[in-house]
Amino acid sequence: MTTATVVGGGPNGLAAAVALARAGVETTVLEAADEVGGGARSSEAIVPGLLHDHCSAFHPMAVGSAFLGELGLDRYGLSWAWPEIDCVHPLDGGGAGVLHRSVGRTAAGLGPDGLTWRRLFERTSTRFDALAEDIMGPLLRIPDHPLTLARFGVPTLLPASVLARLFRTEEARSLFGGVAAHAFRPLHLPMTSAIGLGILTAGHRHGWPVAAGGSGAITTALAALLVDLGGKIETGVPVRAASDLPTTDITIFDLAPGAVADILGDRLPRHVARAYRRYRHGPGAFKVDFAVQGGVPWTNPAAARAGTVHLGGTYAEVAAAEREIHAGRMPERPFVLVGQQYLADPGRSVGDVHPVWSYAHVPHGYTGDASEAIIAQIERFAPGFRDRIIGTAVRSTTQMESYNANYVGGDIVTGAKDIRQLVFGPRITLSPYRVGVPGMFLCSAATPPGPGAHGAAGANAAALALRDLERRPSRHATSIH
Repeated sequence: MTTATVVGGGPNGLAAAVALARAGVETTVLEAADEVGGGARSSEAIVPGLLHDHCSAFHPMAVGSAFLGELGLDRYGLSWAWPEIDCVHPLDGGGAGVLHRSVGRTAAGLGPDGLTWRRLFERTSTRFDALAEDIMGPLLRIPDHPLTLARFGVPTLLPASVLARLFRTEEARSLFGGVAAHAFRPLHLPMTSAIGLGILTAGHRHGWPVAAGGSGAITTALAALLVDLGGKIETGVPVRAASDLPTTDITIFDLAPGAVADILGDRLPRHVARAYRRYRHGPGAFKVDFAVQGGVPWTNPAAARAGTVHLGGTYAEVAAAEREIHAGRMPERPFVLVGQQYLADPGRSVGDVHPVWSYAHVPHGYTGDASEAIIAQIERFAPGFRDRIIGTAVRSTTQMESYNANYVGGDIVTGAKDIRQLVFGPRITLSPYRVGVPGMFLCSAATPPGPGAHGAAGANAAALALRDLERRPSRHATSIH
């Protein structure tokens, strides 16, 4: 019987395990925490019954994931729920950029910038499912849909600051800039348009839904399917050294590259170990969950109907804040993301008390308290918010890393998404899932296509492992003891 061990039970680790188990491989997941899920976990906090997502919250990439879609996860309780409006970026004075799932509705609200928005997103969003076949894996390969990829890909090479100049209104510039800021990179750098364009294109195709019952429903469904396929999950089992690994045919790591280097030590080829230890992590996230009586009193009425609200003011303000955190300085007004998942999934609330999810972009490893800066940014666009708070739960950058060891220094996207790491992953290679030891692979968000609860990196690594296994003249289990 072919065997496999997956180290790390986040969405990618579970996806890899499910892919292996579906192929008849006897698969075990080893998870250091007391429960699987990685960043896709949810729990009650602050008020009994009030449900908060721990990190991952909205899922434009997961809802359209070809891999997740073929698994029938609805049989295990996974369903999606959409807010009325995907995202709003409010401005001082009451205006806002408003993102709808429909390209046409979004464009109609952007006045003179509507045509530019249509040109950027209308055609590529209708072709997104085909496009995803090329962008949800390593970028340096022959594409299945070269024309569609070229139409999408050429603008992604540009700095977000260049694309932002296409827009004449502050509403359109800030709406685009807030989504581009998900890259945690200074927006004047090359390819900082890539993640924003990817999220927006996917959203215009599939929307920005939440998982009903919390993001943990995604990984709970994957774990249940894995067990039904005969797989095993062992929690509370940290893997710190090669001696902690069982002898198996396949080993897949859903870990940050540095952790893999620490575990395998000198068993890694020298050039791989060097690359993994030099892998760069980006700025951090400082998270605050709120219990809010009556919801957030937004000045802009569209924000009260939006699942996600981006707070940073004008495009120039957002860009300046991202430059500051990249330089290691905490801005007075950081870029803040607010989640109102309960608007799509009302069961998360308790009566008139609602869970409001938020985090600020902060410097890597920031040791200060950003709670007041987050509250001030919300209060800026929702006067009276402070008076409605009945409780908070804080997770600093240090606590983020303790919660999930892949979030080094609070880096929730598992690595700086600069040109080299965005294109190649943890090291310069055409096969980013290989770690240089036969039978061993990497599948975390450090590998393409990057962060999200889509499971694509796990599925890609598992598919490669299975192909390698078929090519071996004789199947010898991976042993490094």
